[in-house]
Amino acid sequence: MRVRKVSRDALAAAMREEWLDRSRRPYVEGEWAYVPVREGYGVEFDLPERRPYRGRSFQMIGDTAVIHGARPTDEEVAAIVAWRSPACVLYLAGIDGVRRLPATEVLYGDPHPVCHHENGFCYWLNPAEVMFAQGNLEERRLMGRVIAPGERVADMFAGIGYFTVPMASAGAKVHAMEINPVSFGYLQRNIHENKLEGRVRPENGDCRDLLDGVYDRVVMGHFDAPGFFAAALAHAEVGTVIHLHALGDAAAAAEAMAKDAGFTAAVTTRKVKKYGPHIWHVVHDVVLS
Repeated sequence: MRVRKVSRDALAAAMREEWLDRSRRPYVEGEWAYVPVREGYGVEFDLPERRPYRGRSFQMIGDTAVIHGARPTDEEVAAIVAWRSPACVLYLAGIDGVRRLPATEVLYGDPHPVCHHENGFCYWLNPAEVMFAQGNLEERRLMGRVIAPGERVADMFAGIGYFTVPMASAGAKVHAMEINPVSFGYLQRNIHENKLEGRVRPENGDCRDLLDGVYDRVVMGHFDAPGFFAAALAHAEVGTVIHLHALGDAAAAAEAMAKDAGFTAAVTTRKVKKYGPHIWHVVHDVVLS
C-alpha cells in the first residue's frame, strides 16, 4: 500500500487532503498513521499488503488489546500480538459492583495508563484498573449532541468521564460524581487534558450524597441505575430529562416512581448493545412534566 506517514494528531487533516486514496483505510500504529495515497501523488513508503485478520475478536484501548468472553488460548493471543502489535493484552472476565472494577488477567506485556482517542477527545485510563465500555460509543456521541449550552447536568456515575467530557465540551455545566477513587483520578485528568476545568465540578463519593439543587438533565450510566432513580427524581423539576441506563426494560418502573414523586413521565427507549442471551443494555430517556 502506497502511504504517507503523519502523526496521529494530524490524521484528521490528512483525511481531507486531495492525495488521499479514499478506497483504502489508514493504518495506525502507536502515535503514527500511515495514510493511503492515490496514484499520481508522491509517497513516503510502500507497505506490504496485510492479510485479513480472521482470529479472535478484541478491542483496542490505546495500545492495549482487551479480550472479552471465554478465556482465549495462547494461539489466539499470539495471533493478536502478531496482527496488531499491542503493548499489552488483557483478558476481561467481568465487571464487578457499583465501582465497576474490572476482573482482568494479563496475557501479554504489562498493564499501564493509556490515552484512548475517541470523537476528538482524549480519555486516559489503565484498562486493568478501570472500565471502558467501547460498545457505548454512539451513546457518548449522542450525549454531546443533545446538550443545550448552559444546561446544568448531573452525571451520577461519571467514571473516567465517558459522558462528562462530550457534554461539557458541548457547553453543559456538569456535576460529575464518581465513587471509585481510581476512576475519579482519571476523571480529573481527563477534565484537564480536554481543557474542561471551567465546565465540570468533579466530586468523589456516593452520588446519592453529592447531588445538590435541581438539574436540567441527569445521566445515569450504570446498570444499577434503576435503584438510584428516586435520588435523581429528588433533584429534578418539570422539564428535566433523565437518561436511565438499565439491563432490560425498566420503563414501567420509572413511570411509576416518577408518578409517586409528583411527575408525569414520557419515556422513550433505545437499545445500546446486546449484553447476553435475550438481555439488552437499554437507555430510557425520561422527560418529566
